[in-house]
Amino acid sequence: MTGRGRAIAVAIVALAAVLAGGWFWWQGRTALPEGLATANGRIEAETVQIASKTGGRVLEVLVAEGDLVRTGQVLARVDTSELEAMKRGAAAQEAAAREAVNTVLAQIVQRESELKYADQALERARTLLGNGHISQQEVDQRQTARETAAAALAATRAQLANAENTVLASAAEVGRIVTLIDDSTLTAPIAGRVQYRLAEPGEVIGAGGRVLTLLNLGDVYMTVFLPTGSVGRVLIGAEARIVLDAAPEFVIPATVSFVAADAQFTPREVETRSERDKLMFRVKLKIDPALLARHIDKVRTGLPGEAYVMMAPPVAWPAALEVRLPPAP
Repeated sequence: MTGRGRAIAVAIVALAAVLAGGWFWWQGRTALPEGLATANGRIEAETVQIASKTGGRVLEVLVAEGDLVRTGQVLARVDTSELEAMKRGAAAQEAAAREAVNTVLAQIVQRESELKYADQALERARTLLGNGHISQQEVDQRQTARETAAAALAATRAQLANAENTVLASAAEVGRIVTLIDDSTLTAPIAGRVQYRLAEPGEVIGAGGRVLTLLNLGDVYMTVFLPTGSVGRVLIGAEARIVLDAAPEFVIPATVSFVAADAQFTPREVETRSERDKLMFRVKLKIDPALLARHIDKVRTGLPGEAYVMMAPPVAWPAALEVRLPPAP
């Protein structure tokens, strides 16, 4: 054998040894108790869309992609010039409606005085009729005048109700516009991380136009798929462990928060046991929000890893899957 041939042979033997060693290491790593199910997954988080209620020009965006934000933090502002003009118009209508109420109140005072006078005139006429000083016709005229005054008062009081309703409607419109103005300052509804910046200052967006997308770092989970034989023994609230490819030295605790009722992958014909085992069910493993809060600067989504799920009846976790976390900052 030539020197080159011996070198190639040595390289092949070395490669085989490395592969064999890796295979035996992997077998040892994945040797799990019967009560544990395992699957691959990816870290995910619920997303929150930050959008404007009304259309307008984006004045400023105060955060960048990747920034951590706190609840209530101002993220962006949309121009409110048009809304401010609408507010002034609505406020003017409200002032006019209140003035109309005052006018109707004055008219009611006048109508009440007229009715009081008509009542007194009718009483005097009846007295004079009893003494024979006037005719029945004059009494009838006083009665008609009294009824006319009463009707005028009732009509004016009805006008007051309409005027007061107009005030309420005008005030509600002012309140609605103020709410829209307030909502044009976009704030963070949750603590999280900016995933996407979808609009820039100067852009005009429509009603409901999205400006930012936030990742809710208080709702982080891994989605995995388990076969029929395993998922039937997985209970809501069961313990789980997550090991990320990027940080295999850490073991993250999680909890089963969701088990799908329907299979995700179904063969065309389900007849044999081997075919039934191909049915896969989606399982959601949620990480404790308190734990996430303590390590929020290290939380990343999209990271792949392996999940281990405790099935019923529970067994002891192997030493390799005991919880190991990075030190809190």
